[in-house]
Amino acid sequence: MSENKVAVITAGGSGMGAASARRLAADGFKVAILSSSGKGEALAAELGGIGVTGSNQSNDDLKRLVDFAVSTFGRIDVLVNSAGHGPRAEITAITDEDWHKGMDVYLLNVVRPVRLVAPIMKAQKSGSIVNISTAWAFEPSSMFPTSAVFRAGLAAYTKIFADTYAADNIRINNVLPGWIDSLPGTEERRDSVPMKRYGTSEEIAATVAFLASEGAGYITGQNIRVDGGLMRSV
Repeated sequence: MSENKVAVITAGGSGMGAASARRLAADGFKVAILSSSGKGEALAAELGGIGVTGSNQSNDDLKRLVDFAVSTFGRIDVLVNSAGHGPRAEITAITDEDWHKGMDVYLLNVVRPVRLVAPIMKAQKSGSIVNISTAWAFEPSSMFPTSAVFRAGLAAYTKIFADTYAADNIRINNVLPGWIDSLPGTEERRDSVPMKRYGTSEEIAATVAFLASEGAGYITGQNIRVDGGLMRSV
């Protein structure tokens, strides 16, 4: 069994997921990365880890990733759940099909891999799960309707999981990014932020890495805003 700690990152081929994988690797973790584009496999190779090309909407692909991580490294200490982009439209124009797609992208993207890693972490009596959510989970924006609705659900899921597994020393927390530089920048959005700038993917990754670390060992069931003060009054 490897003496290194092991981090599994889903949707880790680009953006905040990839930045999190790079930061965790720099912190000494062995990384196992899932992405649908193939970029995750390339990044994993660069970082000395392993990668699987597949979707976090597929239980089979996720099981391949988890099984590969365990067979290669012997354990899973951290799970980071990133996500792609779900459907967007005026609230009453969203079809049933698109609501289901939104649930796949923004809620079940966490539920599926957590179901796989929880027994592994329980056997180890340790583990940290970090989900990349959104600053608009509690004060929703019509710009991101499916994201806001299902990430509010993710907050509830996170609290229930935390209650259930805290005694097994398994922690779970959500990171809530505001406007981040992986998105196209606009002056209007920048001006809406008290810090008057977009955040960086690296700043999100640093928060993920902290929540994955022993220094955050007494933090679970939380939603951590990383938004430049955007939702400071909520």
